[in-house]
Amino acid sequence: MSKLKVIHYINQFYAGIGGEEKADIKPELREGAVGPGAAFTAAFGDKAQITHTIICGDSYFNENLEKAKKEILGFVKKVKPDLFIAGPAFNAGRYGVACGTICDLVQSELGIPVITGMYRENPGAEMFKNSVYIVETNNSAVDMRNAVPKMAKLGLKIVKKEPIGASIEDGYLPNGVRVNFFDTDRGSKRAVDMLVKKLAGKPFTTEYPMPDFEKVPPNKAIKDMSKVTVALVTSGGIVPYGNPDHIESSSASKYGEYDITGVMDLTESTYETAHGGYDPVYANQDADRVLPVDVLREFEKEGKIGKLHHKFYTTTGNGTSTKSSKAFAKEFAQKLLYDKVGAVILTST
Repeated sequence: MSKLKVIHYINQFYAGIGGEEKADIKPELREGAVGPGAAFTAAFGDKAQITHTIICGDSYFNENLEKAKKEILGFVKKVKPDLFIAGPAFNAGRYGVACGTICDLVQSELGIPVITGMYRENPGAEMFKNSVYIVETNNSAVDMRNAVPKMAKLGLKIVKKEPIGASIEDGYLPNGVRVNFFDTDRGSKRAVDMLVKKLAGKPFTTEYPMPDFEKVPPNKAIKDMSKVTVALVTSGGIVPYGNPDHIESSSASKYGEYDITGVMDLTESTYETAHGGYDPVYANQDADRVLPVDVLREFEKEGKIGKLHHKFYTTTGNGTSTKSSKAFAKEFAQKLLYDKVGAVILTST
């Protein structure tokens, strides 16, 4: 029996080309396995083979979406694989969105089975979990050795049109599909077993997880901004030059609090970005592009706002968990309230 033909999609980092400085490379098609493709080769064994690898820079894909989709789809049409795999992207946001986007496109346009993998908090997971099988991974590439075998196994099941088990059985993110089945134990017994475990403080898995839709009601509009103190907060990683608090470039464990009393402009010699998820060149040249201190100083002078708050708060958003982000905000929000800040401008990348 001949091996199934597989195409693997990866970004510039996993192809060994480079980091953010190479994130603008155009899509290219290479023969054979590249980077993590070697792990897939081992996981597939004699059942499948990566015949080609598609490589595309994260910035290029997201900034030239329609063009990138057309180019990559052309590669896939040319090779005509039995299976298309992307990633795994773990918690890399732009990479995850790219993996989900191209998997969804290949599946819908060409009818080719697809599989990808990422952390449940990756924005790509939320966008595509209901249309594409996404194997759940941890938040970093340390989990590669666990993620790849699960992706390979589920990918082969999809190609062979074998029955796909529940998400907890086959390791993919819940996609809203529910299938009736007969269990060995009746419902009342399973319910009591879960209750006993819960009362004893032991781990248990609910059979019907409820969705968690957090809604934050907007505040009322501010009628007169000329009397309001405005603060700047950013997930763009803008920090004083040298990153004195060593805020991580990804998966931040802390935020920074910096005084800008008397600062009229964020210059190249005094401020930079610690963010590792976008090309830092333009932000390092002029950090006002991410944290607009210069513009708000003009508004302050013109009386459009009461004043600019003397401190700004900053962290890096890429890879940072929702739990950590909430904890950061809860802490510095109290400081802003204490300082009688009336409005906050939150900037990203």
